[in-house]
Amino acid sequence: MARTDESGLTARQAPPTGTTPPPGPPAPGAAGPAARMPRWLPRAMVLALALIAAFQFGSWAFHQVTGLLINILIAFFLALAIEPAVSRMADRGIRRGLATFLVFLGLTIATAGFVTLLGSMLAGQIIKMIEGFPDYLDSVINWVNATFHSHLRRVDIQEGLLHSDWLRKYAQNSAAGVLDVSAQVLGGLFQLLTITLFSFYFAADGPRLRRALCSVLPPARQAEVLRAWEIAVDKTGGYLYSRGLMALVSGVAHYVLLLALGVPYAPVLGVWVGLVSQFIPTIGTYLAGALPMLIAFTVNPWYAVWVLVFVVVYQQFENYMLQPKLTSKTVDIHPAVAFGSVIAGTALLGAVGALIAIPAVATLQAFLGAYVKRYAVTDDPRVHGRRNRAPAPGLLTRARRLWARPAAGTGTAPGEADAAGAGETGNAGATVTANGAAADTGAPGADAPGAAAEEGAAG
Repeated sequence: MARTDESGLTARQAPPTGTTPPPGPPAPGAAGPAARMPRWLPRAMVLALALIAAFQFGSWAFHQVTGLLINILIAFFLALAIEPAVSRMADRGIRRGLATFLVFLGLTIATAGFVTLLGSMLAGQIIKMIEGFPDYLDSVINWVNATFHSHLRRVDIQEGLLHSDWLRKYAQNSAAGVLDVSAQVLGGLFQLLTITLFSFYFAADGPRLRRALCSVLPPARQAEVLRAWEIAVDKTGGYLYSRGLMALVSGVAHYVLLLALGVPYAPVLGVWVGLVSQFIPTIGTYLAGALPMLIAFTVNPWYAVWVLVFVVVYQQFENYMLQPKLTSKTVDIHPAVAFGSVIAGTALLGAVGALIAIPAVATLQAFLGAYVKRYAVTDDPRVHGRRNRAPAPGLLTRARRLWARPAAGTGTAPGEADAAGAGETGNAGATVTANGAAADTGAPGADAPGAAAEEGAAG
């Protein structure tokens, strides 16, 4: 029995000798031991800072080499475009390096000849326009004086232009922009050289490049990569082939028009319209038609109007008749998809994206079409755009319904009218029996539905 003290409370048992009682909870105001930092926190902070620095450096490096990556992309598609010609020459025993050089030499000669002819034509027409500018100005001044009863003189207009602040500011800005134009020309030449070198290497070392790419992939993936490469070559070549045919048709059509109007340099203008309208997306047609209109205006202002009308009409013929037939056999891409791909490519890479968007989308579409499983479409009218409606009742059926409907005020029960209507739609026998039963018994209209139902059940 436990010991108790004088107050009757049970005495607390003393702890054993040599043991320390457990500490109680700290007081609310007392300060606890100093909290230590977790060991993983410094390493996590260093890792986060390293990742942020790596991301910033990668973003900066990517923006610095964006131009180079775009040039490589253009060179790759150019190499895909000349791959069939190079492969055909290599199959005949010519080395791929020499075959690629011959193809580039032919392209360079054709481009240089076209640019030379076009430059000489433009120079001659600009000189002709400058020489005839006083006559044009006199004709405009005479028309203004005769129409608005004014007294303008060419000398006054020339002096006003020479002493105007606008001309002085324009001359200063032009002189300051000469260096910018020179820098842009040099930058364009360097970019052209870069694209040419990369495309030459891609085309000449095509088998080596494919071998190096397949060497790091398993055999199953190697077959898919080679298939994608082959599809890209076919689609890019087909795109250029279709564009070349449309350029030929467009050039011949505009050449015939300009020759009929008597516009000078008709062959060169035909080549210009064909190439620019087909190989510069979206705005190529209008840019190509501006130069023939300008030169036709120097011959006769009405000739420029005829050229504009012909350009608009031919563009509609090409969009709705010629282009769908050619692209369906070469690129096999829907016109809406092609238009959307051009817009997306322009938003991503500018003019370069608009140029390579169609072959890239055609390649992706063909590659996905080879691996996407397709099923037979059910023979449903709704597939062809026709809704599946129930056939409407004919005129004779409607007339019979109106004739069988009783006249108002005859005391015929509603059930009899309903039964008559139902009999016209396919249950005529049962309806006649019900009506006959109702008529023979002479029952009130309230009992007619029951008789009709009994006769129908008996039948």
